[in-house]
Amino acid sequence: MPNRLLPLLAFAATPIVSTSAQSPSPVGKGKGGNLPPNIIYIMSDDHAFQAVSAYGHPIGRLAPTPNIDRIAREGVRFDESFVENSLSSPSRACLITGLYSHQNGQQMLLEGIDSTRTFFSELLQQAGYETCMIGKWHLLCEPKGFDRFHVLYDQGSYWNPEFKSETSGGKYVREEGYATDLITDHAIEFLDHRDTAKPFCMLVHHKAPHRSWFPDVKYLGMFDEVEFPMPETMWDDYATRGSAAHTQKMSIDKDMELALDLKVDSVGRPVDRFGQTIAEYGRLNADERKAYERYFGARYNRFQRDSLTGRALVEWKYQTYLRDYLSVIHSIDENVGRLLRYLDEHGLADNTIVVYASDQGFYLGEHGWFDKRFMYEESLRTPLVMRYPREIKAGTVSHAMVQNIDYAPTFLDYAGVKQPKEMTGISLRRVLRSSSKGANGKSVGRKSLYYHYYDYPAWHLARKQEGVRTDRYKLIHFYGKGGERALQENKYQQIQGTRENGSYRWMRNSGYITNDPDIDYFELYDLQADPHELNNIYGQPGTERITRHLMKELNRYRKKLQVTEP
Repeated sequence: MPNRLLPLLAFAATPIVSTSAQSPSPVGKGKGGNLPPNIIYIMSDDHAFQAVSAYGHPIGRLAPTPNIDRIAREGVRFDESFVENSLSSPSRACLITGLYSHQNGQQMLLEGIDSTRTFFSELLQQAGYETCMIGKWHLLCEPKGFDRFHVLYDQGSYWNPEFKSETSGGKYVREEGYATDLITDHAIEFLDHRDTAKPFCMLVHHKAPHRSWFPDVKYLGMFDEVEFPMPETMWDDYATRGSAAHTQKMSIDKDMELALDLKVDSVGRPVDRFGQTIAEYGRLNADERKAYERYFGARYNRFQRDSLTGRALVEWKYQTYLRDYLSVIHSIDENVGRLLRYLDEHGLADNTIVVYASDQGFYLGEHGWFDKRFMYEESLRTPLVMRYPREIKAGTVSHAMVQNIDYAPTFLDYAGVKQPKEMTGISLRRVLRSSSKGANGKSVGRKSLYYHYYDYPAWHLARKQEGVRTDRYKLIHFYGKGGERALQENKYQQIQGTRENGSYRWMRNSGYITNDPDIDYFELYDLQADPHELNNIYGQPGTERITRHLMKELNRYRKKLQVTEP
């Protein structure tokens, strides 16, 4: 959601609610008198797997991430890692609960999490772990199950952001600096002052590289001399797709804003299409502002001089978008390196599980898009690398399908804590053991996965969808009423005073919501023959058998998980 909306939508914190989960036994010593493993889970916001050089994508090779790659090199790289709902808050709710969105309540972006559900952090805390949450929380409840927390206000700002902690009396306090650096500073502060008699679990959640991709001053323009390759699907015309691909608002051509996203509408003072100064610009101190004015002012002058139109303009927007986005990611990688060095220098590396992931995938021009939400691969798939020297063989590559609902059970498994019966995800420990033995994990991993996206009508107007994916095929069901008629299907958008209702009213009043058609249709892709998902083969002769199989699998998930929508 654009930063300009943050002041309009007040943060409504929910009181901590106790759970009825039975307390596990306190942790004891492991083999050789060692404590159970420490856990550091690092998560960025909107980091595409294409932009992690360990995955070998052309973009990643031109903008390397050596510190994230180090985790993969010294541990495991998951090549088939996916989310259950490709959106920020729902993804975070899946992580913390190990439940699907309809089970944990966080189906849409702004409201919904059922804070009576057990958070895995509570179980670790009860088992004797010291727990900490740093950075972007973005859930409308207090961080639960954490001894210490230091969380950003809402989405957070890149520059001089506000944080709330367990000692701030419920207030958000402004701090000076770049958010990615500050989050890591606070993570290291926790490590410096932790109880060394206990194992620890620390979640480090970065705001970056969320839109609008503001690089640190020292990295402005670092990729300006790099020409990034255009994706093969950049000029996709969606010829075989249904209306959802045609009515979205995430097109680099039509929907990426010159000021909000590319900072070129006014010399040194970028403004969005509603005439408001971008919130981030107003946060800069004098030196930062001077550097930004110099850099973006020069960009504006070049833009005015060149007067680009048509495909040349789209290509310029694509290159400019990637250069800012990847400069932001460079700071993330740099700070991942800071944490890895800390573990090395303090003798913690061997007994600490380190995970790096993103809250979902992201489009870097594929299908002509930016953002996420759809069940197509670039949005569904997320980077996931993990290191634990005591159990994971260095250089392991896993091709097992995993989902973000599996992270909580995995952490509990490694900590020796019993997974609650109601927690839907599955531990990846067995997959990792198989992968470390060279079996790639497929034989013990998921045979299929279920996806469900609910957030419509909302930003980018991606339609509601659910589906199943196997190792070769993907069936997507697009459904729901179009435009404002969809409100009758959504709980919080109809309730005055909620953030969802406030966001909806802003979109309605600004003319953002379009009168899309009511839909109910399927798309089917053969990922082996058509990895870019350009050819929807649903209903074509010869697909009857696989369609029946996938429909059966979709209905199995609906029944097993008690899905009530659609």
